Amino acid sequence: MTCVGRALRSSISPDPEIGRLCADIIARHRPNPEKLAAWRAGKADLRNQDAWRSDENVKRVALNPKIMAILEKIYGRPAFAFQTLNFAVGSQQPPHSDSTHFSTSPEGFMCGVWVALEDIDTENGPLVYYPGSHRWPHYNNEHIGVNAWHLPSRSAHAPQYQKLWDKLIAIHGATPERFAAKKGQAIIWHARLMHGGDKQNVPMRSRFSQVTHYYFKDCAYYTPQYSDPFYGNIFFRQMTDIATGEAIPNTVSGRKVPYWFLAQALYHGPLGFAKLPLSRLNQKLLGRR
Repeated sequence: MTCVGRALRSSISPDPEIGRLCADIIARHRPNPEKLAAWRAGKADLRNQDAWRSDENVKRVALNPKIMAILEKIYGRPAFAFQTLNFAVGSQQPPHSDSTHFSTSPEGFMCGVWVALEDIDTENGPLVYYPGSHRWPHYNNEHIGVNAWHLPSRSAHAPQYQKLWDKLIAIHGATPERFAAKKGQAIIWHARLMHGGDKQNVPMRSRFSQVTHYYFKDCAYYTPQYSDPFYGNIFFRQMTDIATGEAIPNTVSGRKVPYWFLAQALYHGPLGFAKLPLSRLNQKLLGRR
């Protein structure tokens, strides 16, 4: 295993069935020719979110014992997987920080794990990351002059974050590294590590991979991009543990965040007491979070 600026490279090959798992996931989630043509034309996004709900092989990769053990050793508390993303082609996503979308109190208890489901090289869109970028200053809405509660949509200011991340990379003169992975290899990144997807130079090729996002026990979970904590607006996440299918409570130092506070922070008013349980029911019925 090699440590690269809070990105850890390893292999999940101790799972004797990793070859079969990769082959089965690829066979089940290979997009049809029409979808591939739309993607090549820039008209489709082929990511498959939360396939673990219907595919036990995706779930098994997410819950790989070696990965879970490494995460607990690094962070000092048990991890739980809460989201999977499966890709048939390169994401070609610009460099970004996950901590703007997924954060915790106490800070820093979130990470991502990217697993190559086939051999990947520089021609079919490898993962790109910037070693050491997790140590750069971190910025939230208040730093860029945004009050998220009053925006027309939750992600209306996403372009401002992208400009910020691009400027940080330029200011630090950061040089990207590319993870040309063999099937079954994995990379673990800290939530603040700048990462993205390189250009897929050969669009006729596939680039099957799986990303799993993990939180850690005994935290409060929220989305900074949608939050203004000192304005009373906190977008708490209602988390589900992929391993058990059970809800994970938001906690502070071992105590559950009070229900009234969750409702007020999410919905800004007495109607939150009604909206919060309806939101949870909707998530359960439709498989959303």
